[in-house]
Amino acid sequence: MKAVVQRVTKASVSIDKAPGSVISEGLVVFLGVGKEDSPAEAAWLCEKILNLRIFANEQGRFDRSVSDIKGELLIISQFTLYGDSRRGRRPDFTAAAEPKKALELYNEFVSLAAKSGLVIKTGEFAADMLVELSNNGPVTIILDSHEK
Repeated sequence: MKAVVQRVTKASVSIDKAPGSVISEGLVVFLGVGKEDSPAEAAWLCEKILNLRIFANEQGRFDRSVSDIKGELLIISQFTLYGDSRRGRRPDFTAAAEPKKALELYNEFVSLAAKSGLVIKTGEFAADMLVELSNNGPVTIILDSHEK
């Protein structure tokens, strides 16, 4: 499982040109599910993201997690994180999980995140979405559950 995590002051998603979810301070998580992924990867990645210390303390140092600050999460499915563009000009997405499996693991990740008690918002799996965000820092972290 792969994630691109961005620290934000606010973010929103529109789905098929209709207004969707909105969050304030927290994280936007772009989540990709691979063929080899399982619920164990979802659990590891969720735990990692909820506890990443990428928010500043009083001294301005990265010392607080989204859980510590009671931030919000906007979780967006993004199979293109598994795009392989080493050959040719069109990315190859064969490493991405099939939609049924990807949806199951995406929902598992969202469910695990919801158990944190934080505000969790999502996009819509496999929909055409427009994501707007204000990246704070900017801080962007790339995680891969297979590179633990």
